[in-house]
This record gives sequence, structure tokens and C-alpha cells, in this order.
Amino acid sequence: MRGRLLIVILLGFLLGALGGAATRILTAGTSGPRVETTGKALIGGPFALIDQTGKAVTDKDFRGRYMLVFFGFTHWPDVCPAELQVMADALGQLGPKAAEIVPVFITLDPERDTPEAVGAYVKNFGPHFVGLTGLPEAIAAAAKAYRVSFSKFGYKDNNEQSGYSIDHSTLLYLMDRNGEYITHFSYGTPATKMAETLRRYL
Repeated sequence: MRGRLLIVILLGFLLGALGGAATRILTAGTSGPRVETTGKALIGGPFALIDQTGKAVTDKDFRGRYMLVFFGFTHWPDVCPAELQVMADALGQLGPKAAEIVPVFITLDPERDTPEAVGAYVKNFGPHFVGLTGLPEAIAAAAKAYRVSFSKFGYKDNNEQSGYSIDHSTLLYLMDRNGEYITHFSYGTPATKMAETLRRYL
């Protein structure tokens, strides 16, 4: 009697295990798509623009050095110059190591920001700053590659004169020697904190 009961219990366990396995096999692939991540941010990519000297440049011209990339426009009186000054201060804290990093300013306003205009602008922040402009479609492509959002909007001043400005995201990107994304800095990051982060990658 006890032997028969043991056999029944064992058969029950066996059937239960087989049933569970069958259920897993039959339902595999029906619970939705699998999500896999590679750990690589999709930020950055090819660009073809014009520097402050009027020379055509691409992202490949910066290979071998790190890039600090910021998108903005020269007619913004506060955020853009403030962020470029933080970049300059952070690089100044690095000493000779700063030569390994190219600070790059890419305008989002090619209509007003000619090569001469961006050249005069970036000169205010240091001799090693690179200012880039280009055709509107080339600027848009570069902004898309860096996941920069921007939009142009019109306004009238107190004298009823029409003008426009550009609303845009304000992240500063650090790219490696191969043009690959490393990290970014939010607007308002202190120069000391930025310099500490940069040292970790140099």
C-alpha cells in the first residue's frame, strides 16, 4: 500500500514538471519582444560644417583628440556665453592636459552666424575654441546626430521691431578620440566639477 502511494506521488511530481516545461515552451515568444541594450548611447555622428576660417570640416578632422561639443547661437546673451565660459574655465584648470581636448561650438543659427561671426564669438573664450556653422540642413543633421532639440520663434520688441530667437537644449557633450560619446554635462555644472570629470578620461 505504501509503495503504491509513493509511486502515485512520484508520478504526480513528474506530470507536474512535464506540464510546466510544456507551458514554458508553448508560451515562449508570446510575452512580447525582448529588449537588449548594448550600453552605447546613440549620441554623436558624422557632420560636415564650416569653421570660423571658412574651411570645410567634418567630424573626422577632430580624431585623435577629445571634443567638448556645445550647440547654441551667438545672439543668446546669457546661457550660451555662460556655458562657453564654464568650458574655458574647466579647461584652464587642466593645465597642459587641456591640449588634448577641442572645445567646439556649433551654431543653430546659420542665418546670422557666419564663419566670421562665430569666429569673433568663440575668440572671447580662448584661442583653442572652434566655431562651426554651415548650411541649415547641415546644422540640422548635426543637431539630430547629437540629439539636440531646437526651434526658431519670432517676436516683436518694445519698438514693434520683428526679430527671432532659438529655443534649444543646453547639454554639453564629451566625445572620445574616435568621436564616440563618453558623457555629458548639464547646464549649470560648475567648472571645477567639469574639470574633475574631464581628468578621469584624460
